[in-house]
Amino acid sequence: MAMDRKPEWLKIKLLTGENYHELKKMMRSKTLHTVCEEARCPNIYECWSNRTATFMILGDICTRACRFCAVKTGLPTELDLAEPERVAEAVEQMGLRHAVVTSVARDDLKDGGASIFAETIRAIRRRNPFTTVEVLIPDFQGNWDALKIVMDARPDILNHNIETVRRLTDRVRAKATYDRSLELLRRAKEMQPDIPTKSGIMVGVGETWEEILETMDDLRAAGVDILTIGQYLQPTKQHLKIERYYHPDEFAKLKEEGLKRGFKHVESGPLVRSSYHAHEQAESAKTAQAHA
Repeated sequence: MAMDRKPEWLKIKLLTGENYHELKKMMRSKTLHTVCEEARCPNIYECWSNRTATFMILGDICTRACRFCAVKTGLPTELDLAEPERVAEAVEQMGLRHAVVTSVARDDLKDGGASIFAETIRAIRRRNPFTTVEVLIPDFQGNWDALKIVMDARPDILNHNIETVRRLTDRVRAKATYDRSLELLRRAKEMQPDIPTKSGIMVGVGETWEEILETMDDLRAAGVDILTIGQYLQPTKQHLKIERYYHPDEFAKLKEEGLKRGFKHVESGPLVRSSYHAHEQAESAKTAQAHA
């Protein structure tokens, strides 16, 4: 049964102070996109007020049409080679300690946009040597040379979301496969064993508890260090329906299960998204790594 009424614990804080407006103005002036806006993230007010944002490179039109995602789909026309430098300038102006960079899927490009990812990492580092850089990448259609281009640029964290359990992958994601995502995460770890890898699951699209635990096991077997678990929220009526809302206590249990399985950090809660509290996740994983 689809759910229409949001439970009490999904209320979002609308903090639109000075930082929020300043950030919005800067993004517009540099013609930059953020996944915060394009994917209608529920945490945009909190994150922008805290001067953190997830940059979305390679334009704002995705070549895939995943049933959970609010990003526009179609045939992209934009490939802006000056974009990495503008992202680096924005990171500098915002004084970020941790920058997150993601993109739309660009299946129209030979390397899926990997070289622009790599150049963005390098540009941020040139201007901001003390800023850690996390990238949230698509699957590059299984092009492992493209993955190597990104890994060779040595991001501080490599993130790729598996999104859902094996059984529901075809219904939830477009063109992506469960096994290809696991393979990407496994290969990333093989290429650069010291770079933490991260993945995320949305719950509430019809999965069972056992399937979530199986997905955790699969991610651990692929060497994933950091896990994020959040509630799926339907962006529009055209998108996948919500099958159920998980209670905060259930998210707490899932966090326990993840830590029991050996993830170095688990961020689990109704409003958790990939880059929510990303800086804290990075710090926590680093501390756990040091004590391993």
